[in-house]
Amino acid sequence: MTEVVAPEKIKRAAHLLLFRRGRRPGARDWELRNRLGPNYPAVLEGLNDVLAPLDLEVRGVADAEAADGAGAGKRYVAVLKGTMSPADARMSGWRIDTLSGLAAALALVLAKQGKAPREEVEDLLADKLGRWRTEALVDTFERSGYLQEDADGFLALGWRAYAEVDFKELVTRLLAAKPMAEAPPSEGSGLGSVP
Repeated sequence: MTEVVAPEKIKRAAHLLLFRRGRRPGARDWELRNRLGPNYPAVLEGLNDVLAPLDLEVRGVADAEAADGAGAGKRYVAVLKGTMSPADARMSGWRIDTLSGLAAALALVLAKQGKAPREEVEDLLADKLGRWRTEALVDTFERSGYLQEDADGFLALGWRAYAEVDFKELVTRLLAAKPMAEAPPSEGSGLGSVP
């Protein structure tokens, strides 16, 4: 039996999850409990029913900041349920080469069983995007929550990667991609192929 939830609570939950307050999007479980009451999971289910036609859903992920002794909490965020077209991805505020760098960094961390040295990730990105951008990109991915760095200099998947990225789909698409053929050297330039 599904619990009946007041529309005002669903509206309040939408405001908490869709409008950014502070550095991180979404809301923690204790915030939802304080604002929506102890039955906040039922309210989130009602919000999911409202968001489903918009191709959005509410997901809960482990919150690293909640490790303050009170037990690991969750952060709930509203995320895209399906995939974005390339035209829509350009409207996300990130450049397409930045998005490809994020995909490459996440794929490398996944391939290394969840942890990869920062230098290795930066070397991979430098080969494709240029050395001068890589440090800034990795820092951006960290600030955004897609990657997190430990004290030993290893990068791991961040909370936002767990919330927004379908890892199975990412790996499937990477395995299905065909490698680009090397461009033949242009005649007359004398440079050959540029790496």
